[in-house]
Amino acid sequence: MAARIIEKRHLTPVTKLFVLDAPLVARNACPGQFVIVRLHVSGERVPISITNFDREAGTITIVVQEVGKTSGMICALEEGDEILDFAGPLGLRAPLPEEGHVVLIGGGFGAGAVYPLARELRRRGVRVSSIVGARNEELLILKDLLEPESDEYHICTDDGSVGYKGFVTGRLQELLDGGADFTHCFAVGPMPMMRAVSEATKPYGLKTMVSLDPIMVDGTGMCGACRVTVDDQMKFACVDGPFFDAHKVNFEEAVVRSKMYVEEEHQAAELAAARR
Repeated sequence: MAARIIEKRHLTPVTKLFVLDAPLVARNACPGQFVIVRLHVSGERVPISITNFDREAGTITIVVQEVGKTSGMICALEEGDEILDFAGPLGLRAPLPEEGHVVLIGGGFGAGAVYPLARELRRRGVRVSSIVGARNEELLILKDLLEPESDEYHICTDDGSVGYKGFVTGRLQELLDGGADFTHCFAVGPMPMMRAVSEATKPYGLKTMVSLDPIMVDGTGMCGACRVTVDDQMKFACVDGPFFDAHKVNFEEAVVRSKMYVEEEHQAAELAAARR
């Protein structure tokens, strides 16, 4: 099913927000789910977290960061353009609690994926603390959306240009050591960040869920490309996830699998750049 871009926002030099006309997807979307997009018939299928959905307007919002050839092609699209295939919603809804104090952690463009969690948690009356991070102030995204949905909002930058100087895990550790009354933790971002969050929360017995985004092809569990090991059992991120208990995830295996095609990705990006 095709989807037309009705709004585009430049969040950072490498990060774009798109609002798409996709009523069938919007009608069934839930916090924590994702879509898979394909730009042309021979193109790569790319999984992207749903940042927002509006059932009445029939729209889906996604955030895309340019890291390779296909993501660069997506970011180059403009309002009025169509995405050939826009499949979703895929995956299971995030297992959000009905009460307590949830800390949401978004690394980089992961802030886009935690926003719908914050919105739903606030709707349920759950206390929300958000920790978002980026390399510098210029690369921080969606403060205008996420901060209003958070009881506490913590910014972290690697260079200290704004907020806490350091990684999101450093700020999380400070809050945990300071006696924060968190009952649940949800983290979305680069694999090393989610692994570090898991290691930080485990000594406190804080239930922690991470959104895994391994290599995907069909998004229906048939190809097996997105398999991960959780509690010594094989799971498929596309149909059993994307959220899993962080303390049961085999991160060592997941990291290795996530780097299987790094060289090919670099080659494709270089070739695409040379053709521009």
